[in-house]
Amino acid sequence: MPTVVFAPAIARWLSADPQTRGEKAVAATGATVREVLASVFAQYPVLRGYVVDEHGALRHHVVAFVSGEPVRDKQSLNESVPDDGEIYVLQALSGG
Repeated sequence: MPTVVFAPAIARWLSADPQTRGEKAVAATGATVREVLASVFAQYPVLRGYVVDEHGALRHHVVAFVSGEPVRDKQSLNESVPDDGEIYVLQALSGG
């Protein structure tokens, strides 16, 4: 079963308790990034708006890695995820 790890900036939306803040790992089902994220959003609907836009694409300020490799197509999210794979989701830094 794939695991999705959310960096602290996104994981903070999973818990209101400051004592449990930090990275969060969530077990999910699916064979592609899109399917696995949909499984996570079914468990934690509040995350959807922070991670994907209204078209289901990763938001501009969000990046994801599958087993250490960057997700290249942020629109379709069709990269495959192995059964024991890990998707790491974090906010990208921007600015100057």
